[in-house]
Amino acid sequence: MNIRHISVFTKPWKKLDADALGALTADMGFSAIEYPLRDGYPVGPSNAGELTDFAETLGKYGVTITSVAAGETEEIFEACAEAGVPLLRVMRTCDRSEDYRAVETHWKRELETRQMLCAKYGVRLGIQMHCGCGAVNAASLMSLLDGSDPTLVCGVWDAAHSALAGEQPEQSLAQLWPRLGLVNLKNAFWRRINGPEAAHAVFSPYFTTATQGACVWERVITYLSAHRYDGDLCMPAEYTDFDNTETYIRGDLRFLKGLLEKEDVHV
Repeated sequence: MNIRHISVFTKPWKKLDADALGALTADMGFSAIEYPLRDGYPVGPSNAGELTDFAETLGKYGVTITSVAAGETEEIFEACAEAGVPLLRVMRTCDRSEDYRAVETHWKRELETRQMLCAKYGVRLGIQMHCGCGAVNAASLMSLLDGSDPTLVCGVWDAAHSALAGEQPEQSLAQLWPRLGLVNLKNAFWRRINGPEAAHAVFSPYFTTATQGACVWERVITYLSAHRYDGDLCMPAEYTDFDNTETYIRGDLRFLKGLLEKEDVHV
């Protein structure tokens, strides 16, 4: 297995400029980031063209942008191409009241247009599974990807959301393997948020540290190593206990590096 980068999704550090973000990222031990190119961040949809300068500043700290999370407009694709960002990560979710088969058909038609932008700008589109209603697991994600060009559109496997969907990591990764473009490593479990006296039980995802969620990361790394995964790993830094994000992500990175060392994988 040859891991190119371990990146961190910098969504929690919304107010940091490029210098501050580069310094923090490097200090935490990451060589790369996934950047949320969204409203409210230093670089967003309205000034997407500044992503190149942002990336150059990060480079001074030995940090590269390996993916962005953003909308799918042509301006975003162009900004990614100019900044040398190879992957645009997105999701496909819907309302449970909708006819899912019709929704998936619509998404597949959308991908035809997106693929033209991918080819034009040399930026791959990565669709991530996400709990709820939509492309929630490996099977539904593969169904959505069927018919699209693997060189232009790939799947993003997410440890937490796969576990929330009740999947076993080995089976889920095996299903998505032909289209796997990125692996997200975070963790979560379902937590009941109302009392037993309620008429109906209500559960919500609780995002937690590497060893406390429903996905066993050791099994993920063992599978990836055995099958010689050669892509990036991204740590989304998503924790329900938001105030301790930096402490948690530092600990989770140490844990992940320990797992990689056991498999004799060097980053």
